[in-house]
Amino acid sequence: MRIVSRKPLTVFAAKHPQARKPLDDWYFAAKKGLFADLAKLKQTFGSVDYVSVKKQGYYVFDIGGNKYRLVTAIHFNTQIIYVRHLLTHEEYDREDWKKQ
Repeated sequence: MRIVSRKPLTVFAAKHPQARKPLDDWYFAAKKGLFADLAKLKQTFGSVDYVSVKKQGYYVFDIGGNKYRLVTAIHFNTQIIYVRHLLTHEEYDREDWKKQ
């Protein structure tokens, strides 16, 4: 899959150094994967969930043993992942990201 963009991952990892390795692991696994749908995605990323917000669907990955949440939009037909939000678990639970 193609990931747009890696920059939010590197910026987040600069602020949260312990997230760097789990984010790199996610990035390289996602980049080399070919996923047709959520079921196929779950075979590689067991902790991914689909979340509907304001008529849009997002795929939320638990990163770093559930310490962080990576919110993405995925277009399976074009094999593109768009990074939308990268949050600590606490920030994710506040749900402010759903208002953006």
